[in-house]
This record gives sequence, C-alpha cells and structure tokens, in this order.
Amino acid sequence: MKKILKRLFTPSAKRCLGVAGEKEAERFLKKKGYRIIDRNYRTRHGEIDLIALDGDTLVFVEVKTRGSDNFGLPQEAVDRRKRAHITKVSKYFLAENPSFKDHNVRFDVVGLTVEGGALRVEHISNAFEVEE
Repeated sequence: MKKILKRLFTPSAKRCLGVAGEKEAERFLKKKGYRIIDRNYRTRHGEIDLIALDGDTLVFVEVKTRGSDNFGLPQEAVDRRKRAHITKVSKYFLAENPSFKDHNVRFDVVGLTVEGGALRVEHISNAFEVEE
C-alpha cells in the first residue's frame, strides 16, 4: 500500500519540468532587472506563472517549458484560449491589488527548451494584447 501511495503522490516528470522552467525563467528575468511580485497567482479562471515589475510596467508572464521542440516551440502553446485566461486572471490581480492600477500592463511569454543538456530561453516581451 505504501508503494502505491508513494507513486500516486510523486510529481510527474512534466510537472517537475514545468516547475524547473518557472524557476529558470524567474532567474532569467531577474538578471534582466525585473522585480518579481508574485508567483503562481491563481483564481478560479486560471493561473499566471509570474507577475513582475519591469520599471514602471506590471508584467504578467506565462512560462512554457518543453523537453524538446519536436512538437513546436513552447511559446506556441500560448494560444487564444490561454491568452484569454491570462487576461481574465490579470484583471482579478489588478482588482485585488489596487496599488498597481496606474501601472502600464504588459503580457510576456518565456519559452524554455531543454535539448541535449542545453537550455534555450526565448523571452517575448509584449507577446500579446489584452483580449476582451
């Protein structure tokens, strides 16, 4: 029984890759001068991986990590549906955090691909506009 429970509660390899990707994206953005405000901000409508300040701009960051680009680049997974969820969740964040209401807002995507032990990071600033 203990073996079964242990397997059930072990994080999947995909989730581990995602968590590692988010941590690496955070390090990458910090090196670029971003200040991280929140991580994994959740509402019933979805989650935003990172929320940061880039100067006076509030940036909502979606992080996508893949073990290879065999099925496309990670950032290509941020489709219309995902962008709509991120937009909706960002509105909740702004409503709950009125101190940011006068900031400019931007949506970035960080795509990470691991291939042959090397990590490729692609940061797309202003990746999409607010979708109504």
